[in-house]
Order: sequence, then C-alpha cells, then structure tokens
Amino acid sequence: MRNFKVEKLLAGETIISKEPGNSMLPIIKSRQPVELTPTTWDKCEIDDIVCCKAHGHYYTHIVKGKDQNKGVLIGNNKGHINGWTKNIYGIVTKIL
Repeated sequence: MRNFKVEKLLAGETIISKEPGNSMLPIIKSRQPVELTPTTWDKCEIDDIVCCKAHGHYYTHIVKGKDQNKGVLIGNNKGHINGWTKNIYGIVTKIL
C-alpha cells in the first residue's frame, strides 16, 4: 500500500500532516496539523517527534532511545513503546 506522505518526505518535500488519534496528547491533538521535514534515523535525538514506521505501521511518535545498531526506539506520549526502527521519514518542525 502506498503512503503518499512518506513518498513526499523521501522526495525531500516538507509536508503538513493531520493524523487521527490521542496517543500524543497533550503535545499533539487528534488531527492537529503538524509540519514534517524530511530526516533520517541517525539525525534524530531523544524526545524528537518523528514520522516513522514500526512493526508495519506508520506513526508520528516520540524518539525514546537511540542505538547505533538498532536505530531509534519509538513510543507515544502515553507510555506505550512501539519498538526499534530505522524507518524514520520526517521530523515535526512545527505544531500548527
């Protein structure tokens, strides 16, 4: 299945995204627009909010940890951890 947001980020475009869900409250509300700028896992820091893919699902979640071999550890703002990934496509540069 194609993910147009990821395709645009991989092409170097900065995009606006509005994802549903409350897992990032109170930082980001459901469907609140955010600006995503292209990036890669190795440029991420702990507490960055990123657009990523973990275990086959796409998320805008927080970087909770970083490891040279595993990539970055992704989780939401409610304490749930989604796992390690190197599939990072964008970083939230503005919450609109």
